[in-house]
Amino acid sequence: NSSYQLSSVPLQILFYINGIYYIFYFLATLAMIVYKSEVFSYPDDFLAPDLALLFVMAILEVLRLYLGSKGNLTEEEAPLGLSLVMTVGSVILSVYFLVWQTYVLKADVILNALLLFTYGLESLLKVVAIAAFVS
Repeated sequence: NSSYQLSSVPLQILFYINGIYYIFYFLATLAMIVYKSEVFSYPDDFLAPDLALLFVMAILEVLRLYLGSKGNLTEEEAPLGLSLVMTVGSVILSVYFLVWQTYVLKADVILNALLLFTYGLESLLKVVAIAAFVS
């Protein structure tokens, strides 16, 4: 065994930042959904799915960040790869909140654009880390 550290410090920092940002994202998006349901004529049959998708996204995010962090720290490509696959689901949900939710406010656009940027950066660093672990 080599004594080189293969785990990525920038990736670990990004996982931490993403975790903090996602808490803010979740609370802000939840508050905006509540706001929109009060201010706009939010169809009842759209309110529940929007809320449900936000909670599904939160669960996915916790698992994604946990697996990514664990895989990076233990230098195992399997959890990191699974986290990378789960990022696809997170991206799709973020795009939903960016484009397809019932009402999209400018704040939604900013929050989701930032989230998608961090997903992209994180995915790039995951691929680099996985390549380092495999080689």
